[in-house]
Amino acid sequence: MDGIDVRELPQTELRRHMGIILQDGFVFAGDVKSNITLGETYSLDAVQTAAQRTNVANLIEQLPQGYDTPLRERGTNLSGGQKQLLAFARAAIRNPSILVLDEATASLDVGTESLLQEALERLLEGLTAIIIAHRLSTIRNCDRILVLKRGQLVESGSHEELLAHGGLYASLYHLQMLET
Repeated sequence: MDGIDVRELPQTELRRHMGIILQDGFVFAGDVKSNITLGETYSLDAVQTAAQRTNVANLIEQLPQGYDTPLRERGTNLSGGQKQLLAFARAAIRNPSILVLDEATASLDVGTESLLQEALERLLEGLTAIIIAHRLSTIRNCDRILVLKRGQLVESGSHEELLAHGGLYASLYHLQMLET
């Protein structure tokens, strides 16, 4: 990371530079703001900026008390897409150097996925991202795509290169495009 072998960094230092968004983002009991800040000290302006960068600001502003709206444990008063958008804002406020997305768009409807794709374009500027995805629309704009099959690397390249190659990635991509 920035020319330093990550194996030489203490884990706490490495974690400070990383943001992780999982398929099922966890929501804690508390308000919207505290779910984005996770108890760290950020100004309301920083929270609002992170929300705007990740396309969650409109959703938050429509909630009864905006950023002060109480959320239940596990986010039972939010949809799956709303929880994911909140997880993106949580990562964005920390401004990580490395962002790991583990099936972060897998369970989203098409409209929410579109909002997240826009947010991803902004969020990924200038950082390294490791994106684990079965939904190939999530990775279409990546610089390099690694295709694994049963734990083995079978293809590598850009979206266009992999489509032109006509291998496993191209087959999966065309199947997924038929489903939409």
